[in-house]
Amino acid sequence: MPRISTLLSLFLLTCFAHGLESPLAGQTLGPNTEQLAKARLRGANFLKTSQAADGSWTSPESPGISGLVTYALLESGVPADDPVLVKGLKHLQSFVQPNGGIYSPKTHHGNYETAISLLAFNAANKSGEFTDLIKGAEKYLRNLQWDETEQTPSSDVKFGGAGYGRTNDRPDLSNTTFFLDALKATGATADDPAVKNALVFLSRCQNLESEHNTTPFSSKVNDGGFYYTPAAGGNSQAGNHENGGLRSYGSMTYAGLKSMVFAGLTPDDKRVKAAREWISRHYTVEDNPGLGQQGLYYYFQVFAKTLSTLNLDYLVDDNGVKHDWRKELGDHLVSLQRENGSWLNKNDRWYEGDPNLTTAYVLIALKHIEPKAVTSK
Repeated sequence: MPRISTLLSLFLLTCFAHGLESPLAGQTLGPNTEQLAKARLRGANFLKTSQAADGSWTSPESPGISGLVTYALLESGVPADDPVLVKGLKHLQSFVQPNGGIYSPKTHHGNYETAISLLAFNAANKSGEFTDLIKGAEKYLRNLQWDETEQTPSSDVKFGGAGYGRTNDRPDLSNTTFFLDALKATGATADDPAVKNALVFLSRCQNLESEHNTTPFSSKVNDGGFYYTPAAGGNSQAGNHENGGLRSYGSMTYAGLKSMVFAGLTPDDKRVKAAREWISRHYTVEDNPGLGQQGLYYYFQVFAKTLSTLNLDYLVDDNGVKHDWRKELGDHLVSLQRENGSWLNKNDRWYEGDPNLTTAYVLIALKHIEPKAVTSK
């Protein structure tokens, strides 16, 4: 068995290699506890008051935003038997389809709406009352994934991905991330065939030329970041590079990195290393790198979830500056909170002009930046 000093040396070398520094014992990382609790309470109270009489938020005809708000409230500590959540969950149940999906047939957003709703029901399933519903939703999601069951060979750029629905022949990284979040909530692990297949698609969404990505886009930018999709001719919401490559941007890079870690990749995998280097070069809590204020609140929640998943105490940027990312994000979010307790993006692309959606995103982010007490070196 290796000596203790040897193990410690290996740990410190690993920290150095991945841009980490060990905090000191007795130190507390993250935002002020009282300030965080106050912001969370005010945000939750806003969402309680903005609920419609039918239990929905924003749109009574589709469960996407309602599912996200319901999940965010549960993640914020609001109990499932709170009258607001009882109404919200009942509203979501009205979208359960015979095939197990939880979606509006009018929207063709089956994967997104079902994945979000599954997360909400799973968070509320303390007594097991939603177990059968969750199993049905999981089965539906698995059937949507592009794989051999849809005559999609592994060589096809769609393989392993998930999109908005079967009528849309274009899986994308955002939908695949929600798909994986839902599978993880049901207990799927990195050994799950659906997760392994998803990793194939994730790798093809990364600007990294390797044996895992032989698409025409991989070598054109090759910066380790992620874009929206290689399917249907390829697309990046940040636009194309002059040479025809797909530009990397923040929200998808964090989403891709988090999903790769869930899929079992280790810190020494070159895909993880390249993505880690990208976020170090583009670290910020002020905007969504590559997109500015577009999709900013989506970025906040995936930023927090990813760095929490990586279990980072600090993130060291490309200039060698050490960031207590929990505190920096928390302080910034508190500064953006409006008088009525909500958050709102003045850039309304992707519905972020809707305070119900953006407030839900922030409450999810706040769940992942709770203060962390350091008990040992």
